[in-house]
Amino acid sequence: MSILKGRGAKIIEGIIKTVGYLSVLPVILIVAYIVFKGIPSISWEFLRENPVDGMRAGGIFPAIIGSIYLTIGTIAVSVPFGILTGIFLVEYSKDNIIKRMINLTIINLAGIPSIIYGLFGMSLFVIFLQFGSSILSGALTLGIMCLPVIITATREALLAIPKDLREASLALGATKWETIWKIILPTALPGILTGIILSISRAAGETAPIMFTVAAFYLPFLPESIWDQVMALPYHLYVIATQVPNMPENIMNGTVFVIVVLTVGFNLFGALLRKKFSKK
Repeated sequence: MSILKGRGAKIIEGIIKTVGYLSVLPVILIVAYIVFKGIPSISWEFLRENPVDGMRAGGIFPAIIGSIYLTIGTIAVSVPFGILTGIFLVEYSKDNIIKRMINLTIINLAGIPSIIYGLFGMSLFVIFLQFGSSILSGALTLGIMCLPVIITATREALLAIPKDLREASLALGATKWETIWKIILPTALPGILTGIILSISRAAGETAPIMFTVAAFYLPFLPESIWDQVMALPYHLYVIATQVPNMPENIMNGTVFVIVVLTVGFNLFGALLRKKFSKK
């Protein structure tokens, strides 16, 4: 009987490993295809020049800068509000029906399609508040879209901290805020960073929200303020792949490669930062 149990455990372990390898394989193949097709299209001129000839030639520099501006704006909007909201829900709010409704709403908001956020951002920021199609409208829209994931990650990371840690800090004379700022947040920071990385990475690759709030079809120059429109890599890729006839394949492949490199680079930077705080 023990031999059968041992064999059964090995079979189950083998199945789990096989499923794990099979789930990773498509990702590896996709990345390999993008690298194989994209690297020959990359050059200094492609990364540094403006698009010309109706985007059929030249580079994607304005789209790269626009994506960077939007990512920075999204971080500035979503990270402080997301972390503070998570702290409030865990450390200050009472466990009642209102809190439970708020938590349920946050979970539901995380599953709303991005195009809904785009339409909401257009209605509120572009039309009602008259921000126009601008970096500000796009960053606020993407920031709101990222909030549910960051709030949830912050809340779960804080809930994972043992209560004994809080009680020990308070017993030593620290105030509630000092306990949160110096003890709880540093301990929960790796989990919070995970939520931030996931949400910002998603926002950096979204097309629908920026299509309604900030992205320009063709804008071969850089923005001068937060009230200007910008080109952005995801929307630029959508445009050249579907709206521009006779588009050279190398430009599309190069654009895809740049998007993947920027996204992976941001994830790696976040992972290294998370690892650093985990060691501390």
